[in-house]
Amino acid sequence: MLRQYSRAIHWFRRDLRLTDNTALREATIHSGEVIPLYILSHWEKNHAWTGGKRQKFLCECLDSLAGNIDHLGGELIIRKGDAVSEILKLVRESKAEAVYFNEDVDPFGQEIEARLKKESPVPVHSYQDAALHGPEDVLKGDGTPYRVYTPFSKRWIPLEKPKPKGRPKQLKSPVGIKSLPLPTLKTWGLQDEDWETVPGGEKAARQRMKEALSGRLARYEDTRDIPSVLGTSRLSQDLRWGTLSIRELYQKSRQCGSAQYLKELAWREFYFQILHHFPDVLQWEFNSVWRGLPWDEPEEQFEAWKTGQTGIPIIDAGIRELLTTGFMHNRVRMIVAMFLTKDLHLDWRLGEQFFAQHLLDGEIASNNGGWQWSAGTGADAAPYFRIQNPWSQTKRFDPNGEYIRRWLPELRNVDPKLFQMSPEKDQSIAPNYPHPIIDHAEERLQTLAIFKKHREQQR
Repeated sequence: MLRQYSRAIHWFRRDLRLTDNTALREATIHSGEVIPLYILSHWEKNHAWTGGKRQKFLCECLDSLAGNIDHLGGELIIRKGDAVSEILKLVRESKAEAVYFNEDVDPFGQEIEARLKKESPVPVHSYQDAALHGPEDVLKGDGTPYRVYTPFSKRWIPLEKPKPKGRPKQLKSPVGIKSLPLPTLKTWGLQDEDWETVPGGEKAARQRMKEALSGRLARYEDTRDIPSVLGTSRLSQDLRWGTLSIRELYQKSRQCGSAQYLKELAWREFYFQILHHFPDVLQWEFNSVWRGLPWDEPEEQFEAWKTGQTGIPIIDAGIRELLTTGFMHNRVRMIVAMFLTKDLHLDWRLGEQFFAQHLLDGEIASNNGGWQWSAGTGADAAPYFRIQNPWSQTKRFDPNGEYIRRWLPELRNVDPKLFQMSPEKDQSIAPNYPHPIIDHAEERLQTLAIFKKHREQQR
């Protein structure tokens, strides 16, 4: 086959794998040599949108990727700084004739892509890889985007899905290209804390996928809302960082008969297209009726929420799971998020930012969509008057207190029935556990009044 280029750069971003990597595959087909490149951002320790657990996971993903590339005969090149400047610098140094990459799904990444295409002296080839269908592929009959999940999913589900295409058999890279060392936590001045995060990298992701497909996804509809059991896929971080291909996961999930899980993948792409067509959701409420809601100022109660010290066990267990593992069970995420917005009356953007700092699977579109759903302000959101009661949610989804006891050791010897009802005034569930910082019934009524008054003012 005639090669189009003698040498090209593949820019790794959120596609940290070799298997079914669209842009990488195209680069290896059309180029004699490929320079695999990853660019570290100028991340600071107190950055608002990422944290140490995420950086640790990234380091493990890059270490795995470098080893896999080495086995194919190539070398992962690490650079740091402004992505466009570093790519153009490498083009000059290496005499590369083209640049390949997979497209981002958020407006920040897309802005960088536009700059690169405008400033690059060599051809730039980009590909849709993070989703099964791009944001322009699933539209209404009149060509406008969907704003509600159910009609979107009815259009999305029957569409023919692209098939996975394997991995390169070899990856020939030029020698002598300068590279920074693979990053560690020390690269960002961080120390490895007592975290219980899942391991990063393609090999670990594929093992997780194998375990999920072995039977867990077939039972997904029955177990997905029970936080004490391993009933979800646990693959969200692997889709976020691209250590798994969405095409391969979809194909194998369909074969194992998990219809409900496929609907969850549709939710992911629904939020992708919401962010694409309505990028203002990152700053404003999707439903314009709710813009300007009078949120309270974050003070002591917000600190109690962030540290898992609210005195409400299901809330505290979820936060402590997040702080320890970089993960929070999806049902608990909804309870925790609705508690912040409806019980504490705090701005959903505060919670969105906090989750983004700690979640390994922190996907901008899904994180924003989930928080706006819980706040009642987003696309296809829960109505403002639907306010989850953390005590009754506990009774329904963690009746024996298994999840709560795991993450709150101070409550391990407490009767789990006490996790299902608010204690008497000025009492706590256990001597070494705080009294609830709010009364849910009172805060619920206040929220209903706030939303009702605001809606009437908009008329």
